Amino acid sequence: MDYQESVHPRDVQQYDTDRLREAFLNTNLMQVGTLHWVYTMYDRFMYGSAIPTSKPLQLKTLDALKADFFLERRELGILNTGGPGRVVTDGTTHEVDPLDVLYVGKGVRDVVFESNDPGTPAAYYLNSTPAHHTYPTTKATQAEANRVDLGDQEHANKRTIFQYIHEDGIQSCQLVMGWTELAPGNIWNTFPPHTHLRRMEVYFYFDLPQDQMVLHFMGEPTQSRHIAMRNHDAILSPPWSIHAGAGTAAYKFAWGMGGENKAFTDMDPVALDDFK
Repeated sequence: MDYQESVHPRDVQQYDTDRLREAFLNTNLMQVGTLHWVYTMYDRFMYGSAIPTSKPLQLKTLDALKADFFLERRELGILNTGGPGRVVTDGTTHEVDPLDVLYVGKGVRDVVFESNDPGTPAAYYLNSTPAHHTYPTTKATQAEANRVDLGDQEHANKRTIFQYIHEDGIQSCQLVMGWTELAPGNIWNTFPPHTHLRRMEVYFYFDLPQDQMVLHFMGEPTQSRHIAMRNHDAILSPPWSIHAGAGTAAYKFAWGMGGENKAFTDMDPVALDDFK
């Protein structure tokens, strides 16, 4: 497990490229045959990955959590960005196909990740937040997710949002999770930008060709910064920061949030005239 500390926005104004990437970016998240976590100091949000091949991967507790089992005081969201797989929770098997999301509630002791075909392994992207209540383990397919179409071709930001774990979908304590896909020929996600002081967020870019990139924009609206990102990179977005990107090719990105509420539309828009 790695750590990412929280930082003050005034400090970020002094960061050079290397320090900015060190503070917010993770370029080594998806490790084949390994279950890997990053523990952030933003709302105690954790993000990670599990890519099982010929052997299953078991979700074990971590010494830093000081918990008897991983989900003793946490909840978990799982998005499969790879081949078909299975997730076994306390003996119950859930078939998790590509772009399915499985929510696992507080109190589940045993979670095991498997791939149907080791040659085309499942690639589970994981989000976890502290939990105070138990909600049932629930799966949703892409067809069952809430679909929201936004943007237009004229502004190169036509995109579709698929909401899985949210206020009106799969119920959770505070975790909100889903993914977004850009329409062909469009590059901008989440632009015009916004902030939401009541929640932090993590972006995970996937299905981006290896020789292409996304320029991700973050920072205070009047102190924006950019970070060059590649396929399977993840980036933190503090509550005070915008979060948007422009890609050189088609891509998808998973978004996960934790904080004070689960209202997806609770955001503070940034007028383009105020953006710097």
